[in-house]
Amino acid sequence: MRTSHRVSGLVQLHYSLQTEKAYLYWIKFFIRWHGRDGPMRHPREMGAAEVEAFLTMLATEHRVSTSTHNQALSALLFLYREVLNIDLPWLNGVNRPTQKRRIPSVLTRDEVSALFRFLDGQMLLLAQLLYGTGMRLMEGLRLRIKDVDFHRRVIIVREAKGGKDRVVMLPQSLAQALHGQLLQARAVWDADQRAQRGGVETPHALEQKYPKVGQTWGWFWLFPSPTLSVDPRSGVERRHHLFEERLQRAIKKAVAQAGICKPVSVHTLRHSFATHLLQAGTDIRTVQELLGHSDVSTTMIYTHVLKVAAGGTASPLDALLVLS
Repeated sequence: MRTSHRVSGLVQLHYSLQTEKAYLYWIKFFIRWHGRDGPMRHPREMGAAEVEAFLTMLATEHRVSTSTHNQALSALLFLYREVLNIDLPWLNGVNRPTQKRRIPSVLTRDEVSALFRFLDGQMLLLAQLLYGTGMRLMEGLRLRIKDVDFHRRVIIVREAKGGKDRVVMLPQSLAQALHGQLLQARAVWDADQRAQRGGVETPHALEQKYPKVGQTWGWFWLFPSPTLSVDPRSGVERRHHLFEERLQRAIKKAVAQAGICKPVSVHTLRHSFATHLLQAGTDIRTVQELLGHSDVSTTMIYTHVLKVAAGGTASPLDALLVLS
């Protein structure tokens, strides 16, 4: 079974390249693992027992995380339902491990300011933008020129998690810096036009309907990469957005320089955005919409952070020491 040629449905269903690669990995792993002691079998010849044995092995021998376990299961469900067109009753009975709800790590406003002092240039602007809007890292990196509306003071986040669009505020304190970034992006776009380079990637084969739309200014990246790269799907050399690891490395370095002892990642800026809004009295439904959560219960996790941080409940030790 030539897996790479049998999962074209991943593209048709508009899955990201990262998801494509992950699903291919787990499908190949599944087939090879069951063929480790003999001839490889086609997935059609396997079923519930083989899937459950594979998932048990991942949990007990490899000790994979809950999210990794769920990803492997999703890949196998995709294989059977979308590729092989098999909807067996046992597929619905396969249990997904539940992910434990963890209290997110959140920075104080002073810690956010300290972090920003050790960032500069594009990395500072991008970090401030993520904190100021609550966007995820890839949502910020994938911003197009047409989706930043200075007049209405909003940013449109296209096809975010779950394929949904949403609108977030454009922080006025960043308006000048964003204008500067737009001019830098324009210089890169102009250079690409003069060199007659291929345009940027556009979603869902939009270029088939509107030829050369990827070469238009409106579809260009707000944060373009300084170098060209080959599109792994089409093989076309084109301009990609900034590589995500650039900000991840910059944040890690800045955290150490600022002396922050908490676990901090780029996503911590999003957690801090939500917590600080709630702390300032913003309605939780508004925060839910800004974050793009489909269920308010997901947003409620930040209220748990506030319960302790707000100091609303005094420790009985404090009362005891006052009396003594």
